[in-house]
Amino acid sequence: MKSKSTYKREEALRSMELVYGRHRAAHRSLLYALGLSRQDFEKPFVAVVNSWNEIVPGHMHLKDIAVAVKKGVRAGGGVPFEFNTIAACDGLAQGHVGMKYILPTREVIADSIELMVQVHRFDGMVLLCGCDKTVPAHLMAAARLDIPSIVVTAGPMMPGRYKGKSLALSDMREMIGKAELRMITDRELEDVALVACPGAGTCSMIGTANTMACLCEALGISLPGCATAHAVSAKKLNVAKESGKQITALIRKGIRPSDILTQEAFENAITVDMAVGGSLNSVLHLPAIANELDLKVDLNLFDEKSRKVPVITALKPNGPHTMKELDEAGGVPAVLRELAPLLNLKTITVTCKTLGESLGRVAPDRRVIRSLSEPFQSEGGIAVLKGNLAPQGAVVRQSGVTYQRRKHEGPCAVFDSLEKALEALRTYSVEEGSVMVIRYEGPKGGPGMREQHQITSLLMGMGLGETVALVTDGRVSGSTRGLCVGHVSPEAAEGGPIALVKEDDVVEIDIPLRKLSVELTGQELEKRRRAWAPPARRAGKDYLTLYSRVVSSAAEGAIRQIPAWSR
Repeated sequence: MKSKSTYKREEALRSMELVYGRHRAAHRSLLYALGLSRQDFEKPFVAVVNSWNEIVPGHMHLKDIAVAVKKGVRAGGGVPFEFNTIAACDGLAQGHVGMKYILPTREVIADSIELMVQVHRFDGMVLLCGCDKTVPAHLMAAARLDIPSIVVTAGPMMPGRYKGKSLALSDMREMIGKAELRMITDRELEDVALVACPGAGTCSMIGTANTMACLCEALGISLPGCATAHAVSAKKLNVAKESGKQITALIRKGIRPSDILTQEAFENAITVDMAVGGSLNSVLHLPAIANELDLKVDLNLFDEKSRKVPVITALKPNGPHTMKELDEAGGVPAVLRELAPLLNLKTITVTCKTLGESLGRVAPDRRVIRSLSEPFQSEGGIAVLKGNLAPQGAVVRQSGVTYQRRKHEGPCAVFDSLEKALEALRTYSVEEGSVMVIRYEGPKGGPGMREQHQITSLLMGMGLGETVALVTDGRVSGSTRGLCVGHVSPEAAEGGPIALVKEDDVVEIDIPLRKLSVELTGQELEKRRRAWAPPARRAGKDYLTLYSRVVSSAAEGAIRQIPAWSR
């Protein structure tokens, strides 16, 4: 049979291990069973890694996207093979035990992609992903496997509309707080629920899903325009088809994720993250992706960028605009062009050009994307706080906090679980001016580091967002606004200072000074530490038990650690 001499880097075509030579005749027989021809064996084999399912709105349309990708792969001279990964919906997991499993899916998804790709010796991958943990998981797999890869993110859903106003899921959640106070009726609440999420796609705010999609463009691992091309648009299908064609170019040129996902590319991504007021989950995901490449992306880097990069968009929940308006204003390419003086434009992208060469000419809508000289806010969207309550750091989405609320001091109301905190809110037991401390919700202590969306949304909806602060070792994320500090590290389960706080201790939050502290002396904290007993270690055969044993601190990205006994 023919060699693969038509490809410049035939030694890089891993699929030769399946098709070349007399001793691979049985392999070829299995491939013939799939309908392949002898001519197909001369082409690169491309994995189309799809996270489609029928339970997640952000993924339910990905069958159609995959069809477009496969057309592109064939047009580019490759052979596409589609397979699926799991994908879970953060929104549906809120407020119950299911949220404990959401962050752990990131590692499971990355592992499953690694297993399928290594077994079947694919030459490249097109990764179809949408929601909060799937995009970083697919990026982790791309970095780990380091074969030519391109990401096609699912695209935002259209914004909802209610009484003439645009809606995102963050608005929907705050309506629940209004219903609790009888400011709206249950019927009105249901009317909003019917229209807030009008169809397929990722939630139309700058939550984790759309943040990570934007960062894919900034990293250079998605084609320009991909992030804001909406789920149900012809534009998304065109981007998908072009991505399928482009993967074969990446294979022929031998351009791998390690060529694209460089230290400079990660710094570009953090710059964009700060400028768009992105989700706090990015401080978990970018370090985890970088870790696969042995690069260092830590909280200090986020804080450094935060002090230098202004917020130039006002996307829900930080402002009035939806992802649709960002797309119409020029999308991520327009944001990148505005940020050009702060970016490294020499990084390579999946276009096979540099970031600077890929920007094109985009005239942004200044109502949505402001200039660096006239930003919405002078500092970046995320601030890193430290102090005796968070020696390793904590994070706050300062783009969602009014300037008047960026300093707060008040007595603690301490809760050892999300459920106890929710009950206190619903029974009106949280006093104005207090600091809700929710602990034992970290990566190990949860386990799984649940998001506290229900708490943050209820606070805003019930009118407490301007007087009550939240501090937690759990996550606060994409639809969060108000003074909500999350990812406190070390977490309570590891004996972090947050485990030692008692009712009515006074906590100080000072975002301008990047400070999170409790008014206790070092001697008092040490006294309490000696009296503190760690919670019983989780026992069982379930996945969360395993996860709690191997997950690292949130300050390190909640990545999987190699157990000490196996080193």
